[in-house]
Amino acid sequence: MITIRKAEKKDCPRMMELVRELALYEKAPEQVTVTLEHFEESGFGPNPVWWAYVAESGGVIVGIALYYIRYSTWKGSRMFLEDIVVTESFRGKGIGKLLFDRLVEEAKEKGFSGMVWQVLEWNEPAINFYKKYNAKFDPEWWNASIEL
Repeated sequence: MITIRKAEKKDCPRMMELVRELALYEKAPEQVTVTLEHFEESGFGPNPVWWAYVAESGGVIVGIALYYIRYSTWKGSRMFLEDIVVTESFRGKGIGKLLFDRLVEEAKEKGFSGMVWQVLEWNEPAINFYKKYNAKFDPEWWNASIEL
């Protein structure tokens, strides 16, 4: 039995564990530098910048889907899926689909014009998952960032 619900502040330690699990899977564990305090404040402080859903099994969080609002001058408000992760022992059981479907529903409820995200080019399981939703993959745009 899997329950999908909105994340609560008390979920943050487990959510961060799953973020670290994802980073390890993506071969970049050292890149997770956010503190638990900052993570909690960013999601549950006076001015939240992210929202999330969690998937629970037997009272244990086994998956998360975290998003924020992105604004496009061409498309308007869009949901940006920052992370969707299901702990390894629960993968392949449809939990990712439950989380993703809930995000699609949320995006529609909030009147967003769409949902965007990134996926590593070598992550075939994720790419195949997104293809089931008829996702478009854009080869023209490159990711860019600076560290402050």
